[in-house]
Amino acid sequence: MTKPKTIALSAGEPAGIGPDIIIQLAQTAHPCELVVFASRTLLEDRAKHINLPLTLIDWKENEATPHTAGTLHIVDIPLKTKAEPGLLDAKNSAYVLECLDTAIDACKDQRADALVTAPIHKAVINDAGIPFSGHTEYLATRCNTEKSVMLFTTPTTYLALQTTHMPLKAVSDAITEQALTQTLDILHDALKRLFKLPQPKIDVLGLNPHAGENGYLGFEEIETLIPVIKAYQSKGYAITGPLPADTAFINNSADCVLAMYHDQALPLIKSNHFNEAVNVTLGLPIIRTSVDHGTALHLAGTNAVNAKNICSALEMALKLTT
Repeated sequence: MTKPKTIALSAGEPAGIGPDIIIQLAQTAHPCELVVFASRTLLEDRAKHINLPLTLIDWKENEATPHTAGTLHIVDIPLKTKAEPGLLDAKNSAYVLECLDTAIDACKDQRADALVTAPIHKAVINDAGIPFSGHTEYLATRCNTEKSVMLFTTPTTYLALQTTHMPLKAVSDAITEQALTQTLDILHDALKRLFKLPQPKIDVLGLNPHAGENGYLGFEEIETLIPVIKAYQSKGYAITGPLPADTAFINNSADCVLAMYHDQALPLIKSNHFNEAVNVTLGLPIIRTSVDHGTALHLAGTNAVNAKNICSALEMALKLTT
């Protein structure tokens, strides 16, 4: 019999809905082993708060069995201070990163097969004096990866980002031929290797309105995007663009769309597939998927949380490990 995969879970910001959705995820059976890296006290208290059964079992490595509903294997990492639903406390920022670090190490050491992350709160981590721009960038640093790519998957669309969490005024300077080439290399490889697409078709969006309109609305397309795209086309890659972002998604048949910045295309993903979209980090030596929503502090501990998104993230993690 094939040994079940072991999926590491990080519970995210303790004042947010991360603990809630992890507990909800644990309520149904899964064909893999689930191991949460979090505070035992936090999860037990939150489970009582939202009136859901939860039995926490200390994780024993190399003894993976399919997940049983209402249970959860755990690596206990104590909170720095008591967490209250909806109330951020910078004292727990170090705890959030310790949970994440320990889960990452389990994947890097091949003690776990993939990592699924619940949402964190970037601002409170920075408030604690810890420079932090996001999960994606942090994972790349912890995995000693020069470049990672943020990919969002839905039942109908794959959408990747050239730049991630940076001010809009910095985006143009960040889109260089080298950076774009790195992204397309990682994206093309992942679509073939992980998503089993033999000849991935990738559409690249322009940076400017109307994809620059032949230089009248900007020169980034002429100076950077077009030369890179033509270089790939000359090698037989199915990469097209730059396409105007306002019409690129109408009857789009590409396997994946590469947007130039965070808010260029994510409103489309989140408005149409909020509970189904999964954030996948490409370019890492580990498999990492995540929910596509924030900490929702106002819903923490209310028992009004929809856990469909983290279920989708788990399904994607399992798909990518096969």
